[in-house]
Amino acid sequence: QVHLVESGGGWVQSGGSLGPSCAASGSISRFISMGWYLQAPGKERELVATINSGGATNYADSVKGRFTISRDNAQNTVYLQMNSLKPEDTAVYFCNSYIYTSPSSFDAYWGRGTQVTVSS
Repeated sequence: QVHLVESGGGWVQSGGSLGPSCAASGSISRFISMGWYLQAPGKERELVATINSGGATNYADSVKGRFTISRDNAQNTVYLQMNSLKPEDTAVYFCNSYIYTSPSSFDAYWGRGTQVTVSS
């Protein structure tokens, strides 16, 4: 049983910053990757950023240079520093993680999401 809990979303004006985080808990053997995805109303969920077990990161083109993903392995937590926010960034942001729950078993897990709203 693995749970992901996001926090730190909110409302800001264009150009502002937010720093949501996601904490994983439960039966975790080791992490494969963690990341953030967004979903705007009426649209499919899209990649924002990921970080793998070796620390390599991947970003959507739309957030490169503005967002930074990082992790705290000791706390099983991933962070997303969101700078220079734009109204187009408005969405629900979901935490995702691929986790080994045993030496030979892994699965993908999702948080419930945190709302990010950017006003013009």
